[in-house]
Amino acid sequence: MNILDRFRLDDRVAVVTGASSGLGVAFAEALAESGAHIVLAARRLDKMNQTAELVRRAGRQALCVPTDVADPEQAQQLVDAAMDTFGHVDVLINNAGIGTAHPATRETPEQFREVIDVNLNGAYWAAQACGRVMRPGSAIVNISSIIGLTTAALPQAAYSASKAGLIGLTRDLAQQWGTRKGIRVNAIAPGFFESEMTDQYHDGYLDSMAPRLVLGRIGDPAELAATVVWLASDAAGYVTGQTIAVDGGITIT
Repeated sequence: MNILDRFRLDDRVAVVTGASSGLGVAFAEALAESGAHIVLAARRLDKMNQTAELVRRAGRQALCVPTDVADPEQAQQLVDAAMDTFGHVDVLINNAGIGTAHPATRETPEQFREVIDVNLNGAYWAAQACGRVMRPGSAIVNISSIIGLTTAALPQAAYSASKAGLIGLTRDLAQQWGTRKGIRVNAIAPGFFESEMTDQYHDGYLDSMAPRLVLGRIGDPAELAATVVWLASDAAGYVTGQTIAVDGGITIT
């Protein structure tokens, strides 16, 4: 195997949650271009179908499974559907997430729990279901955030807690499943990228973050997707339990 072949994912099956918009679309397309068949999971079937077309244009199969990962039963049904269709699951990209910006003194219990249920609990239910069927050499990539490592000038207690918790979950699952199952588990902490989530913040928010970035610009989703492909592939075969910041340098300023 030459060095570039190590980045290939030919005929592997990758589950991508939150695959109906934003970074999830970029991840699904990049994984398909690298050779993987894609199981798409999200709550919006119409949007998922658009992502599926991108996967098929890359010459790979796509399966759409409407899923709310906050529900453990739906997370298990997602993996069951993947196994029924393809017979194996090799990669999980835990990308489903929601973000809010509520002042801590006014955030309701329901608002806080909703973010934790999707961003942290949902990632666990999906990983748990995949971990039951994954073979040695499989990989899980949890999409955390630099907000789990630093701040972003917004009141985001629930989001920060969920993303920091995901980093801890990554370390624990890597330790539990590395020797016993041969499954690698890593996390990515994205910096500032245009997405459906960031669109809800005030106009100019992303541009206002530029002075904090060593590279002086927000990220291109393809740059993040390339890191996902690397961590999912044999090129990262000796990397586990790590959180990789893809952030233009904000965490060093």
